[in-house]
Amino acid sequence: MKIIIAGANSIGLYLAKLLIRDKEDIVLIEEDEAKLGNIQNDLDMMVINASPTSIHALKEGGVANADLFVAVNADENVNTTSCIIAKAMGAKKTVARIDNPEFLTKEVQTLFGKLGVDSLIYPELLAAQEIVTGLKTSWVRQRWDVYEGALTMLGIKLREGCEILNQSLMQLALHNEPFHIVAIKRRDETLIPKGGDELHLGDIAYFMTPTDNVPYIRKLVGKDGYEDVKNVIIMGGGMTAVRAVKAMPDNMNVKIIESDEQRCERLNELIDDDNVLVIHGDGRDLTLLQEEGIRNTQAFVALTSSTEANILACLTAKRMGVRKTIAMVDNIDYITMAESLDIGTLINKRTITASHIYQMMLGEDVRNVKFMTTANADVAEFTVQHGAKVTKKLVKDLKLPMEMTIGGLVRNGEGMLVNGMTQIEEGDRVVVFCHETMIRNMERWFE
Repeated sequence: MKIIIAGANSIGLYLAKLLIRDKEDIVLIEEDEAKLGNIQNDLDMMVINASPTSIHALKEGGVANADLFVAVNADENVNTTSCIIAKAMGAKKTVARIDNPEFLTKEVQTLFGKLGVDSLIYPELLAAQEIVTGLKTSWVRQRWDVYEGALTMLGIKLREGCEILNQSLMQLALHNEPFHIVAIKRRDETLIPKGGDELHLGDIAYFMTPTDNVPYIRKLVGKDGYEDVKNVIIMGGGMTAVRAVKAMPDNMNVKIIESDEQRCERLNELIDDDNVLVIHGDGRDLTLLQEEGIRNTQAFVALTSSTEANILACLTAKRMGVRKTIAMVDNIDYITMAESLDIGTLINKRTITASHIYQMMLGEDVRNVKFMTTANADVAEFTVQHGAKVTKKLVKDLKLPMEMTIGGLVRNGEGMLVNGMTQIEEGDRVVVFCHETMIRNMERWFE
């Protein structure tokens, strides 16, 4: 595929690296020469130093033959304008990064679609949705619902009290447990497990289960003692915090600590909610945290622009007794370190946004693509087409690649686990876990 990316910021560069690994034909357009540096030497792609709204630059980049045009500049007006022009010049699909939530209404999206912008991506809203999901299920590192919750994936750190430690997955299968372990993160290694693999203390295990079984899994892994979140402290009052607060349940009380006084005033204008209190101060100030009731707080969320500050603040909150911590980690290089420090849930806007954009490259039978922030694995939901390869034999006889596993499927709205004797049928929605770089190879099984 030929893909043009407009914007050499963190999201644009991450997406470019991701697509280069898939051997795609990538063109990067960036107006600010200082951002380009040695990009062309480091990455195998064409680089154009020009405005993404330049007709000449788009022609030079081959927009007439582009399968996908992605605009992720900081200025949403540049993004939408360049998408409209690119579509008019022949690009098959276009996607624009925005920062205005009004653009996400159905009517406005339809309007942009008519103009030539096929999809609108709002990274702050996507990150906020993950934060709220993490707060609703305080005892998991990551949660992902399939087909309106018919199936649920839970990423859980295994600690003392977990009842299934040091047992092989084959042994667990003999007990007909209502879940599948679809991936295991062990230190720096991600396993797509087989029957002989065991769960060890300190692993992050990814469970796939019909949603009704979530309470059972919570008890099984020894997380019954985790309080549900009622009181939340957020450090940093950016737009991710605003979107998260607006999406939180009514039973959560929130305090936003923001160091910029003018921003505090703006937050009070943006958030009209009796359950939300905006405080001017430094979220790393121990005295302030104590005054604001950190000892009675179930969750601490660090969302400043500094990855280092967010990690340190979460460590401080943990030492003060907060069990659930969530950190925005914009620097991907810090994710492994943050995980080793037991920070909790890690939010990275690049990976979240890239997941949504990557899905546009795939066929219409693929949806809900997700890149795991803390594991070298991807997950996607495939709709099985008529005559697809996976319908020809029982799962045990398909000889699926070692790097892939089927977590479950949804049939007629009902979530089901998959075993060797399962016969996958046309129309099933199948959840597949695989190592990085494998999603594109999986498509052929479901087409």
